[in-house]
Amino acid sequence: MPKLKKAPGEWGSLQIYQLMNKEEIKTQALKLLEKMDIKDKIGQMSGDYPLYKSFSLWAGYRTTPISGGENPRLGIPGIRFTDGPRGVFVGNSTCFPVSMGRAASWDLELEERVGDAIGTEARALGANFFGGVCINLLRHPAWGRAQETYGEDPYLLGEMGAALIRGVQRHIMACVKHFALNTIEDVRHTVDVIVDERTLHEIYLPHFKRCVDEGVAAVMSAYNKVNGNYCGHNKHLLRDILKEKWGFEGFVMSDFVNGIFDAKPAILAGLDIEMPNLSHYHKKLKRLVKNGEVLESLIDEAVLRLLQQKLRFAQIREAGQYNPSIVANQEHRMLAREAAVKSIVLLKNQLVGGAPILPMSMDKLKNLTVIGKLADIPNIGDHGSSSVHPPYVITPLNGIQSLLREKCKVVYDDGTKFPRAAKVAQDADAVVMVVGYSHKDEGEKIGFGIGGDRTSLRLHPHDEKLIQVVVNANPRCIVVLMGGGPIITETWRDQAPAILMVWYPGMEGGHALADVLFGQVNPSGKLPCGFPKSEKQLPFFDRKAASIEYGYYHGYRLLDKQGEEPAFPFGFGLSYTSYEYKNLQIEPYQVYQDGIIHARVDVTNTGQVPGEEIVQLYVGYPTSSLDRPVKELKGFKRIRLAPGHNQSNDISVPVQNLAYYDVNSGSWKVEPGQYKIFIGSSSSFTDLLTSTFKVI
Repeated sequence: MPKLKKAPGEWGSLQIYQLMNKEEIKTQALKLLEKMDIKDKIGQMSGDYPLYKSFSLWAGYRTTPISGGENPRLGIPGIRFTDGPRGVFVGNSTCFPVSMGRAASWDLELEERVGDAIGTEARALGANFFGGVCINLLRHPAWGRAQETYGEDPYLLGEMGAALIRGVQRHIMACVKHFALNTIEDVRHTVDVIVDERTLHEIYLPHFKRCVDEGVAAVMSAYNKVNGNYCGHNKHLLRDILKEKWGFEGFVMSDFVNGIFDAKPAILAGLDIEMPNLSHYHKKLKRLVKNGEVLESLIDEAVLRLLQQKLRFAQIREAGQYNPSIVANQEHRMLAREAAVKSIVLLKNQLVGGAPILPMSMDKLKNLTVIGKLADIPNIGDHGSSSVHPPYVITPLNGIQSLLREKCKVVYDDGTKFPRAAKVAQDADAVVMVVGYSHKDEGEKIGFGIGGDRTSLRLHPHDEKLIQVVVNANPRCIVVLMGGGPIITETWRDQAPAILMVWYPGMEGGHALADVLFGQVNPSGKLPCGFPKSEKQLPFFDRKAASIEYGYYHGYRLLDKQGEEPAFPFGFGLSYTSYEYKNLQIEPYQVYQDGIIHARVDVTNTGQVPGEEIVQLYVGYPTSSLDRPVKELKGFKRIRLAPGHNQSNDISVPVQNLAYYDVNSGSWKVEPGQYKIFIGSSSSFTDLLTSTFKVI
């Protein structure tokens, strides 16, 4: 573990404010503002690091939070930033599965507990700000940072992001990022994303609005341009929409280094703090105010926003609650294991010898072969700003060996030589193959050929060939996929009898995989992003684009419009049991525009083992006068059922959630007419019951 630098302590002058309501906080913030001269104010709006110290800043990124806006004279703490989202960047903290994996759990209560653990550890390590709530929409699976977000659907993104915020903000400030349309990594600093207003509001912003409504403390602007303006300079995004239309009360932070390029357009647009260096704001804002180019009232507004959030989160340190000993403690490690288990998606489980190949029986298995380089290396995600450095990582091989112990012989082969892999596979009762990606293939682009957008959505050619060789040698083969997003499986999917997607599963991932392989836990994960059959089913993507247009359709919405089926649909995931859906009822049949629709469906566990299922509700617009999706997710519920048990499940949808964005009026409108409800186990029409209701 690196030696942690001493972080600034709690400022005593702010501790007295912990029980203030919103109005009292504003009053105290105004009092502090009155004590500030222009230099103090601009100090609140900048990072604390001179440009010449940039190298030492990044060198210490893992050992101490990054500070900005600290003012000892007035007793004002700085922003003490640490990154995420799979845990706390600083120290040797708990590493949870990546966000895409946690999204596969569709478990909001679990995500809130993960946020609580992250917030606790961050504060114990000296941070008061967590910059790890990434909710950019996965428009295309090639995006290198897909692993950091929650999938392709705005509703799921918003609910998962809000849950993480609730947990984190019990302890420290949380920040959502990157606002907005940041979904290409290689040219993230330069690409201009062209988008029409309706697409912007209906597809790319609803999840940010959901997190604003949850009370998030901060929003981070993106590097890219939107409709010709850099996001950090984009008045339409930051001031018109975020602050005025949505009523956001927190503050806007720049992305780190080159998040803005000029102080004047940034402050006019509504960017409140430039991080992490003493750069454009520090050098130019005072002169801009003096020359009358920027009103000091804009400076006051920004500082007031920052002060109010600092006061809001200035808490008394409770004895023992934030002791560093809680970092990666037993409770948090077990939470990481639970999250990893629930993130695993069973994509295929074919009959072999008259029975499903999974789960395997520890009592009957005598010789198991594990194949693949990724089975025996820590593989927990990219090495960029989301990186976490846990005290240990349980690899797939570690987890399998730990569970089986002396019950079964486990043979390992790295799979680099095809003949050798075939030989060890042929001699085994069953084979577990671990293939996929690592930080070298995808993630935040950090140079030296590491990270960035994916160049292919297929496995490496060696891995595809290895699967074919091993399955030919032994048909009792389970393929385990690791990666941050969808993988095209067409060249080998029909040959493999069982497929599991484990994403980047965190420090306890190997134990979680073993639990699922041997039936200690029934898999319950559902895909937060569909797996296409080919790139032709996806929107246009150019990882070197100077400019690119983002359209209204992507993911399952696009496939529905085109009448195509993916390899594995959004919301899909198998189980070791089976579920029956019946008796769909909609109440009321006719509802006013300010009303609520209640959909009720019975779900029965028709199998032999307990299981957890995600009931999904979609809404369609068959009589709409506009071009709208065939269906879109509007609700879900995670349930647990014992064998043979039935449960009636109610999912409510406010009619206002079915509105479209009217460009002419700049407002949301609900169309009268007929609507269609879909409820079932995935987004595939074959898995859905349907009914209708009418809005009057």
